Amino acid sequence: MDRVILIKYGELTTKKGNRKLFIKTLYFNILKKLKDFDVNIFKDMSRMYIEFNSEDLDIILKKIGEIFGIHSFLIAYKTNSDISSIKNTIKEVLSSNIDLEDLSTFKVETKRSDKNFPIDSLKCNHVFGGYILENFPNLKVDVHKPKNLIHIEIRKDYSYVYLNEYKGLGGYPVGTLGKGMLMLSGGIDSPVAGYLAIKRGIKLDLVYFEAIPHTSLEAREKVIRLAKKLAIYGGKMRLIIVPFTKLQEAIYKNVDGNYSITIMRRMMYRIMEKLTLRFKSLVIVNGESIGQVASQTLTSMRVINNVTNMPIIRPVACFDKLEIIDISKKIGTYDISILPYEDCCTVFVPRHPIINPNLKHCEELESKFAYENLIEEILANLKVITINEEVENKYEDIL
Repeated sequence: MDRVILIKYGELTTKKGNRKLFIKTLYFNILKKLKDFDVNIFKDMSRMYIEFNSEDLDIILKKIGEIFGIHSFLIAYKTNSDISSIKNTIKEVLSSNIDLEDLSTFKVETKRSDKNFPIDSLKCNHVFGGYILENFPNLKVDVHKPKNLIHIEIRKDYSYVYLNEYKGLGGYPVGTLGKGMLMLSGGIDSPVAGYLAIKRGIKLDLVYFEAIPHTSLEAREKVIRLAKKLAIYGGKMRLIIVPFTKLQEAIYKNVDGNYSITIMRRMMYRIMEKLTLRFKSLVIVNGESIGQVASQTLTSMRVINNVTNMPIIRPVACFDKLEIIDISKKIGTYDISILPYEDCCTVFVPRHPIINPNLKHCEELESKFAYENLIEEILANLKVITINEEVENKYEDIL
């Protein structure tokens, strides 16, 4: 009996005129994700089908569970589109997948895409349900809360029978909504923000502000590990390492201590705007969460934002810390983020950072030193690392 993995699109079906683009992008994202496996992928406007080698099934299902743009996926049994063949397949599926000695309940749900099929969907439910009752006397019908939901999809060339359906990540296929640049620190919030931006179809490059010797090479390695986790979901990425030491030292030499974080963030945004233009990105993405630290009050955000016209997306802005931690654990970044290696945002935190900074005072403080020259020097000395999906993935059973 032939089996295929059936992909359901979900939100993509709302795209109307752009639907073909979204499905095509998803197709190529799946193809790249499964490039090391012997698979054949077929698509139409409502479904995608993957033929696979049975030995690879568990690993392939794990990989599919990491791809955005998929509403749900399942293992379907393929058969000819005639009543007799569908009945035989139902019998094989139930015999192979449920305990027929146990008293249990079922419901049949038929979707008839082929309108030339001789009976309609409601009639199919009755015909196939009656067949199950005749051949499996321990099974009883329950249309409200069945233990076994038997799906039948009748299409022109083939039909499909399946029991269980598994939830995908949802969202949009990566790359359908353009490019962004994530300000990736070593903390908990920014990797989660990156994950959520990827979920909405944004292809990311990553930016890490480094201040050696005030920050360590271990801190850089920590960020690289976080980047590899994000690459599981977002594909190959560039990690741009910004040598921030001289500018950060200039800030702490010339700026009142309580304003130092505000000025530092304004400098980072200036650099980010230039990077987005250089690397042809459309937005800046970061992990700011309202009120979590002094630079993330609404007043601070407004003053810091003043230096750039580039759109800034803050995916976790309205999340509380526990919600962010829950997502970080789900995507595998939490244990890396809590490693004790400080980044440049935490290594020089003043005792009492300003929470309601004054824009005019910020501009007065910045006029005390030639930060433009330092920014140009930074942009001339960037390091760029290509990040691929983490190779040491463990393929736990997702079912």
